[in-house]
Amino acid sequence: MQAILYIGHGSRVEEARNQAARFMQQSMEHQSVPIQEISFLELAHPTIEEGFQRCLERGATRIAVVPVLLLTAGHAKTDIPLELERLQMRWPDVQITYGRPFGVHMGIIDILVERIYEQQQPVNDAMVLLVGRGSSDPDVKRDLRKIADLLHEKYPFKRVETSFLAAAEPSFEKGLELAEQFGHKQVFVVPYLLFTGILMKSMEKTIRKMIPADQEFILCKYLGYHPNLQKVVSERTLETLGVIA
Repeated sequence: MQAILYIGHGSRVEEARNQAARFMQQSMEHQSVPIQEISFLELAHPTIEEGFQRCLERGATRIAVVPVLLLTAGHAKTDIPLELERLQMRWPDVQITYGRPFGVHMGIIDILVERIYEQQQPVNDAMVLLVGRGSSDPDVKRDLRKIADLLHEKYPFKRVETSFLAAAEPSFEKGLELAEQFGHKQVFVVPYLLFTGILMKSMEKTIRKMIPADQEFILCKYLGYHPNLQKVVSERTLETLGVIA
């Protein structure tokens, strides 16, 4: 019997864990597969193994694993596959298929624009600074750049740049410095993050310290578990199930 196992990142922040759990539970409503479970990579329960076992207890013989992650980095490339490999060795008769994170997807571009416009109407000279969590994996930097380019192509911002909170360059602080040097009157800072937490508070403090008098820096809301992301998850789930190529 077919099952779907969704894997969220996990967080020390309770509200972030709750948001992720609600999102994954809502994702189940878009699929007709009888067995569906949620799990977390770290810092939350159920763990991947616990979610996997729940699928088996409900009669699963095939499990489609869907990573509910923004970009393809170490978690998606290494951590989850290693755990699935361990589980496969324990239950060799279970067929496991592994899907893709959200990645570069046009549905996410519209969310970014919504986050900008809900703060303020951009002026003609507005620029956008996308801020990713960061990773040493070069694919993260490449994919965020692709997303920035798609945003720039689709909407009339003068400039769209990227920066990272950790483990990649340019850093968030350097991104703010570059934005100041570019001299655009209005700079929308858009956190490319799924959930709330201490990172947003840290970004607010950093911006307050660095805001120049002649420029307006506007911190937008993080992506959040937007309805558009349900469509992306549904698409990735159907890919994993082999329904769409």
